[in-house]
Amino acid sequence: MDQIQLRNRLLVATGMWREVTGEPLPKLAPGKPADQIEQFELKLVDTLWERATPETAREIADRTWDLVHDRPDADPVKRRVVECHEALARMTRLGD
Repeated sequence: MDQIQLRNRLLVATGMWREVTGEPLPKLAPGKPADQIEQFELKLVDTLWERATPETAREIADRTWDLVHDRPDADPVKRRVVECHEALARMTRLGD
Protein backbone atom coordinates (compact mmCIF):
# COMPACT_ATOMS: atom_id res chain seq x y z
CA MET A 1 0.00 0.00 0.00
CA ASP A 2 1.42 3.36 -0.90
CA GLN A 3 1.94 6.29 1.44
CA ILE A 4 -0.86 8.37 -0.08
CA GLN A 5 -3.42 5.62 0.55
CA LEU A 6 -2.20 5.22 4.12
CA ARG A 7 -2.37 8.96 4.72
CA ASN A 8 -5.89 9.15 3.30
CA ARG A 9 -7.07 6.23 5.42
CA LEU A 10 -5.59 7.85 8.51
CA LEU A 11 -7.19 11.22 7.73
CA VAL A 12 -10.63 9.68 7.25
CA ALA A 13 -10.39 7.57 10.39
CA THR A 14 -9.04 10.35 12.62
CA GLY A 15 -11.66 12.79 11.40
CA MET A 16 -14.43 10.29 12.04
CA TRP A 17 -13.01 9.42 15.48
CA ARG A 18 -12.94 13.06 16.54
CA GLU A 19 -16.39 13.79 15.15
CA VAL A 20 -18.08 10.79 16.69
CA THR A 21 -16.28 10.35 20.00
CA GLY A 22 -14.95 13.82 20.85
CA GLU A 23 -12.14 11.97 22.62
CA PRO A 24 -8.38 12.13 22.07
CA LEU A 25 -7.02 9.65 19.56
CA PRO A 26 -6.16 6.30 21.13
CA LYS A 27 -2.55 5.29 21.65
CA LEU A 28 -1.31 2.80 19.09
CA ALA A 29 1.18 0.04 19.65
CA PRO A 30 4.51 0.50 17.90
CA GLY A 31 4.66 -1.13 14.50
CA LYS A 32 4.43 -0.63 10.79
CA PRO A 33 2.25 2.33 9.77
CA ALA A 34 -0.13 0.12 7.74
CA ASP A 35 -0.65 -2.18 10.73
CA GLN A 36 -1.16 0.77 13.07
CA ILE A 37 -3.76 2.34 10.81
CA GLU A 38 -5.58 -0.97 10.45
CA GLN A 39 -5.68 -1.40 14.24
CA PHE A 40 -6.96 2.15 14.64
CA GLU A 41 -9.68 1.56 12.05
CA LEU A 42 -10.73 -1.64 13.80
CA LYS A 43 -10.91 0.24 17.10
CA LEU A 44 -12.98 2.96 15.41
CA VAL A 45 -15.43 0.43 13.95
CA ASP A 46 -15.75 -1.34 17.30
CA THR A 47 -16.26 1.96 19.14
CA LEU A 48 -18.97 3.08 16.73
CA TRP A 49 -20.69 -0.29 16.95
CA GLU A 50 -20.60 -0.26 20.77
CA ARG A 51 -22.22 3.18 20.84
CA ALA A 52 -24.95 2.31 18.33
CA THR A 53 -28.58 2.41 19.33
CA PRO A 54 -31.60 1.40 17.23
CA GLU A 55 -31.98 5.10 16.39
CA THR A 56 -28.36 5.52 15.22
CA ALA A 57 -27.71 2.08 13.71
CA ARG A 58 -28.31 3.15 10.12
CA GLU A 59 -26.03 6.17 10.48
CA ILE A 60 -23.31 4.01 12.04
CA ALA A 61 -23.66 1.50 9.19
CA ASP A 62 -23.27 4.28 6.62
CA ARG A 63 -20.25 5.76 8.38
CA THR A 64 -18.45 2.47 8.72
CA TRP A 65 -19.18 1.54 5.12
CA ASP A 66 -17.56 4.81 4.04
CA LEU A 67 -14.31 3.50 5.51
CA VAL A 68 -14.24 0.27 3.51
CA HIS A 69 -16.56 0.38 0.49
CA ASP A 70 -13.70 0.25 -2.02
CA ARG A 71 -11.58 -2.39 -0.27
CA PRO A 72 -11.32 -6.06 -1.17
CA ASP A 73 -13.58 -8.46 0.72
CA ALA A 74 -10.55 -10.02 2.43
CA ASP A 75 -9.59 -6.73 4.09
CA PRO A 76 -9.77 -7.21 7.90
CA VAL A 77 -11.47 -3.87 8.50
CA LYS A 78 -14.05 -4.56 5.80
CA ARG A 79 -14.76 -7.98 7.31
CA ARG A 80 -15.32 -6.36 10.73
CA VAL A 81 -17.61 -3.76 9.19
CA VAL A 82 -19.68 -6.51 7.53
CA GLU A 83 -19.97 -8.31 10.88
CA CYS A 84 -21.07 -5.09 12.55
CA HIS A 85 -23.58 -4.38 9.79
CA GLU A 86 -25.27 -7.70 10.48
CA ALA A 87 -25.58 -6.80 14.17
CA LEU A 88 -26.73 -3.28 13.34
CA ALA A 89 -29.39 -4.66 10.99
CA ARG A 90 -30.73 -6.85 13.78
CA MET A 91 -30.72 -3.86 16.11
CA THR A 92 -32.61 -1.76 13.59
CA ARG A 93 -35.25 -4.47 13.08
CA LEU A 94 -35.73 -4.63 16.83
CA GLY A 95 -36.19 -0.87 16.96
CA ASP A 96 -38.76 -0.78 14.10
